[in-house]
Order: sequence, then C-alpha cells, then structure tokens
Amino acid sequence: MHIHAAILWEAGTPLSVESAELDGPGPGELLVELKAAGVCHSDLHPARGDWPAKTPLVLGHEGAGIVRDVGPSVSHVKVGDHVVLCWAPACGVCAPCLEGRAVLCDRVEKVTFRNKLPSGAARLHARGQDVAPFLGTACFSDFVIVPEAGAIPVPRDIPFDALATIGCAVITGVGAVTNAGQVPRGSRVAVIGAGGVGLNVIQGAVIAGCERIIAIDLRPKPLEIAKTFGATDTIDASVDVPPAVRALTAGRGVDFVFDTVGSPATLTLALACTRKGGAVVLTGLSRMDAQGSIAMFPFVMQEKRLLGSVYGSGQPARDIPHLVSLYQEGKLKLGELVSRTYALAGVNDALTALAASDGARGVITW
Repeated sequence: MHIHAAILWEAGTPLSVESAELDGPGPGELLVELKAAGVCHSDLHPARGDWPAKTPLVLGHEGAGIVRDVGPSVSHVKVGDHVVLCWAPACGVCAPCLEGRAVLCDRVEKVTFRNKLPSGAARLHARGQDVAPFLGTACFSDFVIVPEAGAIPVPRDIPFDALATIGCAVITGVGAVTNAGQVPRGSRVAVIGAGGVGLNVIQGAVIAGCERIIAIDLRPKPLEIAKTFGATDTIDASVDVPPAVRALTAGRGVDFVFDTVGSPATLTLALACTRKGGAVVLTGLSRMDAQGSIAMFPFVMQEKRLLGSVYGSGQPARDIPHLVSLYQEGKLKLGELVSRTYALAGVNDALTALAASDGARGVITW
C-alpha cells in the first residue's frame, strides 16, 4: 500500500517526507494506522549521527493508533483495536524474560536494536530500496507493520496524543521510580533533566509518595513545567547544585537521584547529590562513545549505588495498561505532557524544537 513516511537517508541531514510502499502484515504481525507519535531524544540521536545506524531508516518509536489488518497466527489483537506501540516486544522464552525482566529480552537486543522486525522481513520500501524501521516501529509514517507483542490494546476513549507518550517517555520515567528504584514512600529524590522522561520521573515520584522532589535543569521553562507535575523544589543547574540539594535535605543529600540526561557531567553531579547509602538511577542515553567516571573511594566508603534503567525496567505488556488505568483514575498526567503538535510534514521542526529542550513533548498527529 502507498503511505507517507519521514525517511532518514543519511545521518546529519533532514528527514525527507515522501511516498513509500508498505507490505501487508505477515504471520504474527499487525498493520497499524498511526494517529499520534511522540518525538523523543532517542530519535534525535540517530538523526544527528550520535548513534550509528544503517540508512535509509524511518525514525519514531513512540506511537498510538488503530489496528487495520492482522496477519496469520495473530490471536490477542483484532482489527479496530486502539493500541500503544511497544518497541521492546518480548519473546517470553529467553532467560531474561523468564526472570521477569522483559525489557532485557535477548531477542530485543538482537532484533529491535538492529532496527528489524522479529520476523526479519523488510516491509517498508522507497526509491527501490528496503527502508528499516527504527526500533522495529517506524512511527514517523502513516501506517506501520509491527509484531503482535509490539501493540498493547488500550481503551478506545483515550485521546491519541495522550497515548503517544506512554510508549516510551511515560513508561521509562515512571518505571525508573517504581521498578528500578523501588522508591519507598517518604523518600527525597532529585531529577536531573526536566524533559519528557524527567517529567515522568517526577510523576512517578508523586505516585510513590515521595516527600521531596527536586527538579534540576538549565532552562527556566522546563523547571516551571516540572512544578505543575509535582516537583516541590527546583534548582537552576548553572549554580553549584550539590550544596543547593543539601540545603533542601538537612545537609544530607537525597535518597535517589534520577539522571535523565545521561552525560558524564550529569553522572558526576548525580553522585555528588546523593546521600550516604543513596542511589543514582541512570535513564539518560548518551552518545555511544561517552564514558563516565566515578570517584571510587567515596563511592565505596559511603555505600552509594548506581543503577541503569531502560524502558522502565519492567514488563511493558503489564505496565502500559497499568499506566493507562492511572491516567483514567486522574493520578497520571498525559495530555499535559504535549506542548507542541505537528503534522508529519513538520517532523524536522519537531526534532529542532526537541534539541532546544524547551520542555515537555512534541507530538506528530494525523
């Protein structure tokens, strides 16, 4: 079928919105009509060459839409279902899956991170070439082919622009608190970076019942937005941050720091803001060649912990419906995460705005 897609033909160049051909779904696959797609830093990294990626490639991995066709062997999803796309569809049988760590699925590592569908088939084509789907999703296009496990059915009465952010930013941020950090009620936390993931870490901290939630960012607008999502305090990152954090925590530092930026500098900052016996949860993805450093002696003597957290550190097939229910109960903000909307033709403007980090999320809508 004829579709329109935003194709990255070469890293460092603008995406080209043009006609493409999409094959029908194969065994275990679905055809989904996209209705909304979030624009995430993980899309910006390959577009700008921070992450190596074979082109041509259709970016986009946060999406929500309607199932329009199903292939053979599909059993749990039907035509007409509203779905949130999950870029980490677990196989269910590998060692991490059996341990309950679906986001670490061996198949995801071998397939999704190589921008392939689990079937290995190339479903998208343009200019006589196969075009790869970024993280197996390719949400910057009118229609996509995804595996059945990559589409999580949700109620039909929820706006698509709200649903779009659940598939990465929301599950990553909230899950970092509830799954990775397992943050106890009454904790004091700091969040470095008040962008799409950071705002959802803040929401997760509110849901967990944290006593103090400190947002840290270089820009005033994200800090203002952070307050509306539940931050009790904000700190301009251009000041000397660790003393400012200690001043808000009786001189001790926070129990948990969530680094949603993921640079060597923010990792150092996060460790400096953490109390003795506290933990840093790192969710931000840096350049592939970035190396952080740790002052090892105080790290040991103060028994600090460093945790990596990807995609919420949980089970997306379980966690996405739970997040939707929290939204329905009024405990989770979704629509408020969207500060800018674009047509597909404005995808490059969306990426430029994202790079400027002016707060909240841009969403492409159809």
